[in-house]
Amino acid sequence: MERTGAAAIIIGNEVLTAKVVDANGPHLIRRLRERGIPLRSMEFVLDDVDAIVDAVARARARAAYVFTSGGIGPTHDDVTVRAVALAMGRPVVRLPEMVELVRRKYDHVTEEAMRLADAPEGAELLYQEGTWFPALTVDNLFLLPGVPQLFKIQLETVLARLKGSPVHLRNLYLRLGEGAIAAVLDRVALDMPHVAIGSYPVFDAGLDYRVKVTIESAESGPVEDATARIRGGLPADAVIRQE
Repeated sequence: MERTGAAAIIIGNEVLTAKVVDANGPHLIRRLRERGIPLRSMEFVLDDVDAIVDAVARARARAAYVFTSGGIGPTHDDVTVRAVALAMGRPVVRLPEMVELVRRKYDHVTEEAMRLADAPEGAELLYQEGTWFPALTVDNLFLLPGVPQLFKIQLETVLARLKGSPVHLRNLYLRLGEGAIAAVLDRVALDMPHVAIGSYPVFDAGLDYRVKVTIESAESGPVEDATARIRGGLPADAVIRQE
């Protein structure tokens, strides 16, 4: 099976025990969407070497690009580098470039701080403005920090290197419930399998619609065609608005 798109692994005991609310996952989802890179999966795991190794193996089996978030600092629970190296069958090495950066950053360099210079063998450093700590990549796997401010900066550096295909999208906001529109959506989805059609009901009386329907594809023509077919199959007053 051809590996396409991206997969993400959010790493950290603090996320899975509700000590910290993850912000990196939602941000990554939005930015990948905007760049036209489909996200195949997102998995949350503990700061556990075996758990990370398993998650990396699953992610690399399904996606061309893999992003990890968290676990790359100097403390005892930062085990992502070691786990990624194990998953990829590579030793952990100390990068001379990172050693120099760590020495410049800290007045007194401890052995623990020097762990920041460790990486899977063959890793590449991606430098960017706004932070002294470069992004780390090896074989299309990108190890990003868990701190949201740093994650955002380094993610942009990574995304600038990747190619995507922006998706064409239409949104229909309907006054009808899903039961009344399901047959129409079924027919269009069956006739146009290359167009992704989604139906999302809401139950908020404060909103002016009952169902949001999304129509998307890599090309604009099929999106407009599917939108017209859906609208044509519904009562004239069913669509409140189209975006």
